[in-house]
Amino acid sequence: MAAIDLSAAPFNLDEEDTAWVHATRDSLSPRDKLAQLFVLLSREAPEEALDAIRAFKPGGITRIFTPELADEIALMRHINSAGPVPMTVSADLEGSRMSLPFGTEVPNPLGLAAIDDVEVTSTISTLMAEEAHAVGLNWSFTPVIDINKAFQSAIVGTRSYGDDVERIERHALAQIAAFQKHGVAATVKHWPGEGYDDRDQHLVTTVNPLSLAEWEKTFGRLYRAAIEAGVMSVMSAHIAFPAFVRELDPEAGAEAYRPATQSVVLNQTLLREKLGFNGLIVSDATPMAGFGDWGPREETIPQCIIAGCDVILFSDDPNADLMYLVKAVADGRLSQERVDEAVTRVLALKAAVGLHKADQPEPALDSAEMIMARSTSKQIASAASAKVPTLVKDVTKLLPLTPAKHKRVLIFSTGAVQPFAPEPLPLSLPDLLAQEGFDVTEYSEDMQVNPRDFDLVLYLLAEETLLTRQRIFLNWRALTGNVFGAMKRYWHDVPTLMVSLGYPYYLHDAPRVPTYVNAYGSNEEMQAAVVECLLGRKPFAGKNPVDPFCGSDQGKY
Repeated sequence: MAAIDLSAAPFNLDEEDTAWVHATRDSLSPRDKLAQLFVLLSREAPEEALDAIRAFKPGGITRIFTPELADEIALMRHINSAGPVPMTVSADLEGSRMSLPFGTEVPNPLGLAAIDDVEVTSTISTLMAEEAHAVGLNWSFTPVIDINKAFQSAIVGTRSYGDDVERIERHALAQIAAFQKHGVAATVKHWPGEGYDDRDQHLVTTVNPLSLAEWEKTFGRLYRAAIEAGVMSVMSAHIAFPAFVRELDPEAGAEAYRPATQSVVLNQTLLREKLGFNGLIVSDATPMAGFGDWGPREETIPQCIIAGCDVILFSDDPNADLMYLVKAVADGRLSQERVDEAVTRVLALKAAVGLHKADQPEPALDSAEMIMARSTSKQIASAASAKVPTLVKDVTKLLPLTPAKHKRVLIFSTGAVQPFAPEPLPLSLPDLLAQEGFDVTEYSEDMQVNPRDFDLVLYLLAEETLLTRQRIFLNWRALTGNVFGAMKRYWHDVPTLMVSLGYPYYLHDAPRVPTYVNAYGSNEEMQAAVVECLLGRKPFAGKNPVDPFCGSDQGKY
């Protein structure tokens, strides 16, 4: 096995910790070594989830938490005895609707980028890490260091810190430092860099189209900075990087489009050798089509480890996937040396966050409840949210709104569209306006709209990053219910305002809307913050973290 310096960054283990890693690895059975290479998605009720964990004994789980804090704490208290080694518990700590269901709702990365205050990002990230650690989370698949260049991308959307490399670097490094200081290993993603392809890896292998020189100035800079800062893991994604592959082999052909999760060249040659990354490489979710596009699962699962990923993320049939690895070891495709190398890094991550220590405190309900109930957390989140809303344009000088001038309000709304929810969630913003004295009417398909009946038309759109949506756009027909409604525009007859509580690029589809606001997230705190700004009680302090005009002057007027 190639020697891994566990005393070096990012693990920084002492002799005792290193001895535990080696002794634990060598004590595992061949089957349990391979199981350590899996992180499984856990979304069942806690008791059922524990049975599944005990049956497979994975290296870790990614937990989709229920709102029942007591049940989740009970699960976490049993998890480390469910296998031969303490387990990592991971999540996508991305804020907004991705906040813990019993935790504090905080702005998402694009919202933090609109504030553009590294101290705020550090404070919010510390809050997130403390709450996560209190419920047993020790690994986050964030920060996202993708770049918002392909504006219709549904996979980057609100998850990154915008389109400016320097700003992304500042905020990502702040989050890495805050997370890892408070016992949560950080992950940068999506290697080797997403944001210039407007497709979604859940549906197709995407492509990083940059030249090597362009990549070095953008993603190369970001990944090198994160590695230098000691980030513990990198998520290798279902993204091809043909320029680098062709640099090594001009006749690469289809190999130039092999996703990173399957590529020795991108994981080993570029990430490990050229960038010097010594930490853990975790694959992106392997049930995604961007992974499955490349071949049958009995080939792609072993190739994922052969290619340099130390962890296989998610599996629809873990036992079948485990047997694919067993078979690959048996026929020589996957060497035992490579397996041991991957297990070593898995165990090193666990040691780096202290999971092996006998005095490591277990999650406790009373302390978790106390941390979740801290009044300071809500104050911090509210203060941050107040700085997020961004006034992109107000060509008719509509704002601020008042019941005296804009009493009768007609609202067209998508509701809060969520990746895993079958139906959109209702927004509270209409009720907040009603409480302020506005007469609010929410549009329904059977309405005949007479512009003279209203003093304001308000479009409320709330689509954050949407998995498998492929591209996000303003779907006028869905918003209005029919083809004739889709063609109606009211802003020449009635003052009109469009507010996005998520995706920031709707001016591409509504360039002539006279007043437009971006708020990047649809959580309750953000809706309340938007109302405060619309009524003029708080200033619009947010700064555009992306180009809301999508590279065109059309939307500016």
